[in-house]
Amino acid sequence: MLRRLTALGLGLVLLAGCGTEGVRETPAEPGATSPATVRITTADARAAFDGLGDLSGAWKDEDCAAIKQLTTGVESTVGSRLCAAAREGLAAPAFRVYRDPEFLLPDRQDGEDGAWFAVLARKPEPAYFVFVRADGRWRLGAGPIPLLGKAPEVEGGVDGEVTDAAADPAAAVGARLAPTRHVAFLTDPTGVDGKGVSGVRFASGDPMRRLLTELVRAPGRVRPDRLSTDVRIEGPARALALPGGGSLVFHALRVVFTQKPGSGRHSLAHPRYRAADVRAFTGGAPTTVTGGEILVLATRVAKDNTMTTIGVRRVLADISEGSEQGSG
Repeated sequence: MLRRLTALGLGLVLLAGCGTEGVRETPAEPGATSPATVRITTADARAAFDGLGDLSGAWKDEDCAAIKQLTTGVESTVGSRLCAAAREGLAAPAFRVYRDPEFLLPDRQDGEDGAWFAVLARKPEPAYFVFVRADGRWRLGAGPIPLLGKAPEVEGGVDGEVTDAAADPAAAVGARLAPTRHVAFLTDPTGVDGKGVSGVRFASGDPMRRLLTELVRAPGRVRPDRLSTDVRIEGPARALALPGGGSLVFHALRVVFTQKPGSGRHSLAHPRYRAADVRAFTGGAPTTVTGGEILVLATRVAKDNTMTTIGVRRVLADISEGSEQGSG
């Protein structure tokens, strides 16, 4: 059973490149070829979580260099373009300060590089965060991911330790395939009624069902403009095992919209993005635009591979001139 751990407000910041400080590393046995295993300490997790206050300040100050230092993975991808656009007038979302955390620390991982843990912060509203060890320090890899409903109980031990899905044969396959199955579902127009050919199912009312409906209807809503959509996996997935063989997967998708004027036209009739936002990202007013929207997700994968969205955050991460193929 997990023990709830509350941050002590010690003013700690993200660990700044002190080797394995705060990470216990157990060497491999002599002659073994596998990498050393890493066990994350609760002090390490507290320090990383308390460092979110610095990230909040960096977003407030539009300090892009600090944001880059404090993030990795999908949050670095979002921050790199979003912060630069904010300096040009984009209304960037405020990064709130979270508190009352429960730490979910995978019991053992192979090698320090890429080691990770999750946090469920209860206030001001429940949200997940994923921290990743990169370049000698803990950085925010994903979050906040606002929780939808009740958080699932994870497979755990004591002192906040839980089981990485990769180490649980009953959970590993479903966790690994979750992002791919999302793409299959969201690129299958016949899935709007819940009976698509992809074979992937989400319950009625799940945010993925609503998103698929949006993607299918989007081209018709901007006619005579031409709009194409695409869905891709954004970065690696990380997962915790759940009791009974399922998993809780933290992952991200990029939804790409390319919009161009219809035949015989020289401007967009129904622009998807506001002119001010396009200008902040591109510096101009291009005729053809490509927007990248990031979905940061927490997905519950049951033993039978049924998927349920547990948490989701959607953010406009980029707008570029022209189509990705260079035409337009």
